[in-house]
Amino acid sequence: MKSPMVLTPELVAQCEWPEPDPGPEEGYADLTDEEYGAAAAALLQRKPPGPLWIFAYGSLLWKPAFIAVEHRRATAFGWHRAFCLELTRWRGSPQQPGLMMGLLRGGSCRGVVYRLPDAHHIGQVARLLRREVGGEDELRTVRWISVETAAGKLSALTFWADPTGFDYSVRLPLERVAQMLARACGHIGSGADYLYRTASALESFCIRDRNLWRLQRLVAAEIRQMMAPAGRTESFPISAPSRDTAPPP
Repeated sequence: MKSPMVLTPELVAQCEWPEPDPGPEEGYADLTDEEYGAAAAALLQRKPPGPLWIFAYGSLLWKPAFIAVEHRRATAFGWHRAFCLELTRWRGSPQQPGLMMGLLRGGSCRGVVYRLPDAHHIGQVARLLRREVGGEDELRTVRWISVETAAGKLSALTFWADPTGFDYSVRLPLERVAQMLARACGHIGSGADYLYRTASALESFCIRDRNLWRLQRLVAAEIRQMMAPAGRTESFPISAPSRDTAPPP
């Protein structure tokens, strides 16, 4: 029998507090509806023949923002999930940056592919783009990848694949990631909640990511350590990560 998660809803609740939305950074501008539509059309022009599949490995597992007509477990070879995107908004703040998952090169990533309805593909992809990416430069992290399923190989659209080169892209050891996730909270929630929901969603599909499972143990230990000295919740800010930090083993 597999061991249960040690990062519990009760521990996650200790990391939640009201946090104002700092708004976008100066000079940052989202794409317009027309630009999202044009970007969706350009992506779909590169779609192989057949249904439209989306590969989910993180928050799209538990907050999909689309209606699917089918789903399958899938493995993306040549990619692995990692908390590699620094956040100063959403699930982090300028005072205490958080982290979001992306796909980095190497290894493999088990997730779920969802087949979207056959109609209105441009509108469906545009809505996903609006949720997942902002500025035009971030569109290069949206790509078609090959995944393996029990029914065979297929191509799927995925988000935040190979975000290297952005000034908010980081590579950190799991211990440092755990420190940040246990302490970061933004106006939509905490890093601990993001991790808990993702690990729980993967478990519901009988998928257990070894690094993610280790990470939830580390985050649970961090939260308990934060609570221990005074017997109550405290947040202990840590500095933003260095971009020169070595990648996790």
